[in-house]
Amino acid sequence: MVALFVISFGVSVSGTTQIYERGDITKAVTVHVSRPVSNTQIPSSVFGSFLEPISKSTYGGLWADVIENPSFEEGLWSVENIEALARDRPSLRRASHLGLPVPWEPLTDQGARYLPLRGNAANSAQSLLIMGLPGKETGIRQRVYLPVRRQLTYVASVYLKHISGPEDVTLSLRNRDRPDEVLASANVVAASPEWKKYIVTLNLPVAKIKPLEPSDFAISVHDDARVVVDQVSLMPADNLDGLDPDEVAMARDLHSPLVRFGGNFTSAYDWRDGVGLRDQRISKSNVSWGIPEYNTFGTDEFLHFCRLIHADPQIALNLGSDTPEHAAEWVKYVNDRWPRSNGSHSGGLLWELGNELWGDFQVGYPSLERVAAKTLATADAIHRIDRSVRLIATGADEDHFSEWNAAQLSNPPGTFDYLSTHFVVGDRLMLKDATNEFTVSALLALPIGLEGKLKAMHEQIQASEHRDRVRTAFTEWLLTAHDAENPNFNNMGGAVFAGGFLNAIIRNSEIVPISDMTGIMEFGGIWKKRGIVFATPAYWVLHEYANAGPTSLLSVMSDSPTYSIANGSRRLPEIHDVPYLDIVAATAENGRELLFFCVNRHPRHSLAADFDLVSLERLKPEATISTLQAKSLMTTNSEDARDTVTPVRSHETFKGPFRHVFPPRSVTVIALRFQ
Repeated sequence: MVALFVISFGVSVSGTTQIYERGDITKAVTVHVSRPVSNTQIPSSVFGSFLEPISKSTYGGLWADVIENPSFEEGLWSVENIEALARDRPSLRRASHLGLPVPWEPLTDQGARYLPLRGNAANSAQSLLIMGLPGKETGIRQRVYLPVRRQLTYVASVYLKHISGPEDVTLSLRNRDRPDEVLASANVVAASPEWKKYIVTLNLPVAKIKPLEPSDFAISVHDDARVVVDQVSLMPADNLDGLDPDEVAMARDLHSPLVRFGGNFTSAYDWRDGVGLRDQRISKSNVSWGIPEYNTFGTDEFLHFCRLIHADPQIALNLGSDTPEHAAEWVKYVNDRWPRSNGSHSGGLLWELGNELWGDFQVGYPSLERVAAKTLATADAIHRIDRSVRLIATGADEDHFSEWNAAQLSNPPGTFDYLSTHFVVGDRLMLKDATNEFTVSALLALPIGLEGKLKAMHEQIQASEHRDRVRTAFTEWLLTAHDAENPNFNNMGGAVFAGGFLNAIIRNSEIVPISDMTGIMEFGGIWKKRGIVFATPAYWVLHEYANAGPTSLLSVMSDSPTYSIANGSRRLPEIHDVPYLDIVAATAENGRELLFFCVNRHPRHSLAADFDLVSLERLKPEATISTLQAKSLMTTNSEDARDTVTPVRSHETFKGPFRHVFPPRSVTVIALRFQ
């Protein structure tokens, strides 16, 4: 490996990937830090996060109920997702032949003893008739993963309607696929011929189910009883009004000041389905993702989550299938339930006018010709409700923003306060002949290329009538990969990308004061698999940045070795002068600390840096350091190994200039205290 890189100024060949490198990686980087000419403040809102009902982010994740399809509905999953479920759990094919809605299964193989019933359901459109056999136990079951490392007590509920025969109904937890091995059970007497709700407590014996081990939740009748069942629930007893306490704790520790509730589902979401008594909220299909939307996690539950983690809500309104009037009603509903710091309910919250409306994948997308009028009509309806509201209009992504944003900027000044942009990018947009080394370098360079695009977006705003009134809100950002050998949101490569992205946003926080990482649940955030909650490496980057509390941006000059990309990602194919060691400096919120946010993009080499701090106030010769690194960019955390990649905290003392060595593929936060 040659240590000295010399940049080449050759012209790249069309369709050929190139990396141009410059600088000596064996020489310590010199970092000059000084007070800026202007007092650039870093709003905490650049450390926002994003929650969308997708995959298991809410149901099966933040929402603590472990039951899927609680009201026995059909048509909640897309064909693609049904096929995936059947591949993962072949036993569901047999269950479907018996008339059981996905993912319910028969307790034992007694043949056709089940019948879905349409109409007159306790919830939604469908319920299920269970028909017993003389001298036998007949029932249904569902595979569940319970958080037994935390909780052994579970609250089960079900709506029942007696048809004939014995009146006893048993709710139980059993070893998976072993129906005779009952771990906990409770009987109810379901004598009523009308719908009635029954609630029982199930206490598991210690160590009967191991963490990560599945069990079966069962509902059964005896002899020739016949009963109709509907709206089932199984909650850990320590749930926080329906929320998972492990996920809430990790979300609170993140110190993310904003949580965006939005995404593709926004354009088909009717907020009125998610309010009122939970047992009466109907199940629907989340058509954007082909998964169920049970509506048990709705507006009140989202606001409850925000309160628990000390974050403000940032809700995306439906500008696809809904009306401006219904959007304004939602604003009023939330204002009535969200007090401001002075105790009033006068509004002033942040709302987003739609999501990615430029895309034909959005339900009811307005098209370029209609988006300005749709935005204006919705903004006007909201302003009649709340004059202090802050509105984010839907802007386009950085590589195709000009025409779309121009249409939005044709609206009168005061229509909105921000234009959104998203950056969800991955390896599918690389040239097919790109090597793994090139792809890694190109993906990690993307935040640097993005900075120029953000400035161009701001220049377009400044050239409009909205000059000095509208800024950019980065309401989604994520690195994705389909090749397991590339950086992805769930591995250390995704963490290095996250550090580079946050550094770029901090440097540009005057024009981009809002940024929401995708997501607080799943993607780059908190995951729950098989009952175990853990975080990705990227979560820890956002955690360390947000908890450091930077407020005032300082000037940084560095002679870090750099590289340039030619023919990289089709989103940003040419990126120049990407520093291997990317450093942002700021003073802390408490005013007593100097902070450095440092990203070493180099996949193989450590980089040393000497910090020139003579222009600043005197500093104590002690540094508190948090380092996130891993053996490989592909290293991940998982339910089996939750802490493989977590911050390592250390302290260093120094005499004279401060020097630090940054490991390869790492993100480091350093705090020095002023004397």
